[in-house]
Order: sequence, then structure tokens, then C-alpha cells
Amino acid sequence: MARTKDRSRVLEQLAFGDIDEFNTGIYWNGAIELVDNFFVNAGLRYDQFLFNYEDQLEPAYRPQSQAKGIFSPKLNLNYRISPSWSIYANTGIGFHSNDTRVVVAQSGEEILPRAIGIDLGTTFKLAPNLLADFTLWQLDLEQEFVYVGDAGIVEPSGETRRRGVDVALRYQLRRWLSADIDFNFTDPIAKNEPEDANFIPLAPTTTSAGGFLFTPKGGFEGSLRYRYVGDRAANEDNSVVAEGYFLLDAVLRYRKPKFMVQLSLENLLNSEWKEAQFDTESRLRDELESVSEIHFTPGTPFFARGSVTYFF
Repeated sequence: MARTKDRSRVLEQLAFGDIDEFNTGIYWNGAIELVDNFFVNAGLRYDQFLFNYEDQLEPAYRPQSQAKGIFSPKLNLNYRISPSWSIYANTGIGFHSNDTRVVVAQSGEEILPRAIGIDLGTTFKLAPNLLADFTLWQLDLEQEFVYVGDAGIVEPSGETRRRGVDVALRYQLRRWLSADIDFNFTDPIAKNEPEDANFIPLAPTTTSAGGFLFTPKGGFEGSLRYRYVGDRAANEDNSVVAEGYFLLDAVLRYRKPKFMVQLSLENLLNSEWKEAQFDTESRLRDELESVSEIHFTPGTPFFARGSVTYFF
């Protein structure tokens, strides 16, 4: 991480070092049918982390290392009411694997904050060829982390909670043509903060994805798919908004046992969109005071790409 001029000349190094992160884990998973059509799935995982960081800006410092282990249990319940209808409840505990620089800076304390999740849902067939899934869920994080670009650091920002609704539909229109669509609605909040300042920067609130997949005979196949992200808060009080986008992509391929020809079309509508977005203070040469506003990476415009693959 560095401050630069004209994106080429380095003015100041803010963060520069070598990172090594090692993770190994073991798990146990078991499933049992307690009574007819009532299934229980339980699991337990253990992860061991080793974090190493050597700060190249302070070469006199010795490499810093921290180790940490954590257990993550889960429990899933599923009851099949009929061949076309089932209900389920899933819960589990995971964790947030921190930036190694945060780990060594905190001397290994509170470096794997837990994530506690639960979801309740049902899966059912609305018609012989139409499958639907409806889920209510909640995710609590012991610690949320925010990347501060100008300082080149990751800082903790407290506990958060996300509650949401997911809706998924799968429809087999023909033997060679299928459609799917997912809707996701989320209410993300920072806990222990005032209502007018409890937004989680850049946390999505409305997303959707879906499209068509076709596989006719003769080796041809392809897809037409969209993805959507709604507007969302870019800072804690929602005074700066990160703009959402809608993108449409297509893929057409011809496949044979020995070769494949593919054409990919990205952003078919040639939409102007912002990919990475951050609320950051900046000041132009003729401005007296800095302004807090969106800094962004422009999204890819319409783009076509072809490829030929030969299988040995």
C-alpha cells in the first residue's frame, strides 16, 4: 500500500511486508434418521492457524508470528413432510479469519471472532417442473472489520447482525431449457450503535441473480444470465450511497469430445457501473476542503471473448 503520483511514482509506503498464513483443520460429520423422514446432521470442525508477518518498512524488527485454534460446531434438522415438501432448520458457528497484519498487531488476542448463523426454511414443488426454496436467516458477527484505504490498515468496528430472506426458484421449461432466479433481501446493522449511524458500509441489502441455461442436442449449449446489486450505504450514516448495478452476460459454446469453441459476451447492455466502491475523503487542486465521496473502479464495458480448447 502506497501513496503515489500519477499512479506511477511512489511518494510514501504505508504498508509493505511479507505475509505467510497457514491453516489446517479436521472435522467430524454425522447424519442419522431419528424417525421416519426426520433427519439430523451434526458436525464439529477444528481449525489451527499460523500467522507470520515481516514488516519490510521496519527491517530491524524480527518477523512476528501468532498461532490460534478454534472449534466450529453445526447442527442441521430436516423433516420431509411429503416427497415434494420439506422443512429445515440449520445452525452453526464459524469465524472471521483476520488480516495477518491485524493478528500480529493485536498480539493474537481476539483474532478469530465468531460468526453465529441460523436459518429456517422450506423447499417445495409448486408444479412438477417448478422447485421453490424460501429461507429466513440471521448472522451475528462478534467483530466486523473495515479496510481503511488511505491508511493501509484494517480496523475493527464492533458487533454486527444481518437478517434476511432468500427466495430461490428453479424451473425446467423443456428437457433442454431451464431457468433459475434468486432474490436476497438483507437488513444489515451495526449493533450497539444509534439508529441513524448503524449502517454497515457497503453491506448489500438487495441482490438477485438468475437466467436461462440451454443444452440442445448436437453439442451446442449456452446461457443468458443476469446479476443485480441494489444501492447500499457506503458509510455508517448512509449519507454517501454506493450505486447498484444490473448486468447481463451470455455464453455460447460448441462442445465435442476432442475440442470446444466458446464465445463469451459480458455486459451485453453496455451498462456503466461501478465495481469496487469506497467512501473516501479527497481534495482536488482547486478545493479548499476535502470531500467525502465515492471512489470507484469502473466496471467492464461490453466485452466479447472467444476461445478454442483442445482436449488431449
